[in-house]
Amino acid sequence: MTDAVAIAALWVEKASRVILFTGAGVSTESGIPDFRSPGGIWERYDPREFTYQRFLTSEEARKTYWKMHTEFYRLLLSVRPNPSHYACVELDRMGKLDCVITQNVDNLHQTAGLAPGKVIELHGNALAVACLQCGELYSRADVQGWIEAGQEVPRCGRCNGLLKPRTISFGQAMPVQEMQEAIARSRRCDLFVVASSSLVVEPAASIPLLARDAGARLIIVNLTATAHDSSADLVLHGGTGQTLQEIVRRTTRESHPCQEEGDSAT
Repeated sequence: MTDAVAIAALWVEKASRVILFTGAGVSTESGIPDFRSPGGIWERYDPREFTYQRFLTSEEARKTYWKMHTEFYRLLLSVRPNPSHYACVELDRMGKLDCVITQNVDNLHQTAGLAPGKVIELHGNALAVACLQCGELYSRADVQGWIEAGQEVPRCGRCNGLLKPRTISFGQAMPVQEMQEAIARSRRCDLFVVASSSLVVEPAASIPLLARDAGARLIIVNLTATAHDSSADLVLHGGTGQTLQEIVRRTTRESHPCQEEGDSAT
C-alpha cells in the first residue's frame, strides 16, 4: 500500500486536471449507512415502494416516501464531512482539482468547503426540493417545517404541484446537464480517481472508463474489489479517507520538499 500511495501522489503531482469520483463509501465514513447495508433504509422499507412511477401515481406511496425521507433528512443534519471530503478540498487549494463527480446526495462536499460549481451531483441533492410541475425550488428545511406542521405530502405553494427532493429515484431519468458535464470533463482530465464506489450502478459506473479511454490515468481506491479494477492503472484497497489524506500529504511534500524537511531557503 505504501508504494502504491507514493505512486498515486506522484501522479497527482504531475497532473493538471484531477477528477475525484466519489461513491457511497465516502458517505458511510461520515456515518451515513449505505441504503443496502445493515441498518440502512432498505431494512425498514421495501425499495419497490420507492419507484418514480409510484411516487407520481400513488398518494400512499408519496406519504411513505416523505416519511422515509424525513428519517434520512434528520440523519443528514447530524453528520459532518470526513477526511475524504477534506482531501478533495485540499486538492482544490493546490490547483489540482478539476471537479468532484459524486453519486452521493448528502451535500457534504460543499459543507467541507468545495464551491458548488466544483461538484457534479449525478444522483441529485437531498437538501433541495423541486416542484415536478412548475420547477419551483425550495429548501429541504422549509419543506420539513410544512411536514412537521401536518402536511404528510407537501405541495408547491406556487402551482400546487407535487414536490420531491432533487434526488434520483428508481426509474427516474438521470439529470441530463450533470451527466453531459461529467462526461465532458472526464474526457478532458489527465487523472481520474475513483473513491469508495463499487462501480456497478450505471450509467455513472462507466464514466471512469471514458476518462481512461481518453488518455487519463485511472486510480481506484476502495475497501473491496470493484467491477473495473482490471481497467485501472492503480488500485488501492483500504479506507478512502485515510488513503486520500496520505496521497494529498505526500503530494504536498513533493511540491514543497524543503518545508517538509524543515530546511530554510537561501
